[in-house]
Amino acid sequence: MTTNATAASDLYDFTEPFKAPQGSAIRELFKYLARPGMISFAGGYPSKDLFDRAGIRRAMEEAYRADPIACLQYGDTAGAPALRRAIVRLMNDRSVAREIDDLIVTTGSQQGLDLLIKILVAPGDAVLIEEPAYPAAIQALRLAGAKLIPVRTDTQGIDVDALTEQLEALDPAVRPKLLYTVPTFANPTGTTLPVERREALARLAMRFRFVLIEDDPYGELRFTGDPVKPIIALADAIPGARDWVVYFGSLSKIVAPGLRIGWSIASPAITRRMLVAKQTSDLCTSPLAQETARFYLESGRLAEHVPVIVQAYKKRYEALSSALRQFVPDDIEYVVPQGGMFVWARLKGDRLAADVLKRAIEQNVIYVPGPAFYVHNADESSMRLSFAAAPGEAEVFEGVRRLKLALASR
Repeated sequence: MTTNATAASDLYDFTEPFKAPQGSAIRELFKYLARPGMISFAGGYPSKDLFDRAGIRRAMEEAYRADPIACLQYGDTAGAPALRRAIVRLMNDRSVAREIDDLIVTTGSQQGLDLLIKILVAPGDAVLIEEPAYPAAIQALRLAGAKLIPVRTDTQGIDVDALTEQLEALDPAVRPKLLYTVPTFANPTGTTLPVERREALARLAMRFRFVLIEDDPYGELRFTGDPVKPIIALADAIPGARDWVVYFGSLSKIVAPGLRIGWSIASPAITRRMLVAKQTSDLCTSPLAQETARFYLESGRLAEHVPVIVQAYKKRYEALSSALRQFVPDDIEYVVPQGGMFVWARLKGDRLAADVLKRAIEQNVIYVPGPAFYVHNADESSMRLSFAAAPGEAEVFEGVRRLKLALASR
């Protein structure tokens, strides 16, 4: 009789990536969230206090009242045409001009990434990824058997000059298939890629013939500085570059992640193949969720609600920044973001973020140690602090005060 999961795994002939899979290091921390009084800087969750609950409920009721069959029946794999038209209008506001046939509604933007990997990445294929990077992207690419090649970043995102040298030095036989980046308020660093670097990335994608993935879940969450056009919009002005950029958008951070509504924008050849891959994945994204999202977007509530979210996140970031300066100025240095949900920090004095986390948990505060965001050669002193999900500025200050106690207890 099998007595444990390890022994049970010997019963099955799992595929190579799943013989000894590693789960999300971040989600391993979620068990601490149920602890009474815990203050979390860990999860990349939007604030539950900022959901437009009334607006979403009204949109769901209107969707069901207007056409209950459309909500309950199977739908178009590409997504409901009315929702796609609403997203096209949303993208027009972001300076991206596309038609609905260029767009697929996905079950969260993570599904879009998964579909793209399925159609483009075979085991052993080289893939470029900014470092540090979004862990779920690292995980998805590793499970696909990709050979991950980290790309250096600085306080403005991908270092394009270093990337150019890196690409020119690569063996032509190791031509990368993809480059993954979150160019606006990156996860985990909070950095934003300037226009010049965005245009240079698009040109590099065209020159070296790799697909540039622009993952943009946080772009609307700007609380300081001037807006920057998405790479896919800038690529339109560069002859030949448009077909090499794939854009992923999402309502998770600006409406609600529970809707699971994301979208991809890509060339016709890529879009057609992603549709076939999606047919075998989930047939279609939840029609009820799609109709709810459609009515919400058409109501105009999003344009009214995003400034509310942005203002709240601005206050929480300012509280975090002020608390870090007040309580731990000699212990932690950090990158100043212009928006988004994260502060990327580093412990001074050769301290290890994973070690400090153990003492932080004893003080009822958690964060994510930086190694979770690296392919290899991780900065063991780095850490991601998410200010978005904290209930308010007072809790942010209290969380940093507890972090100070953890640092002092070594």
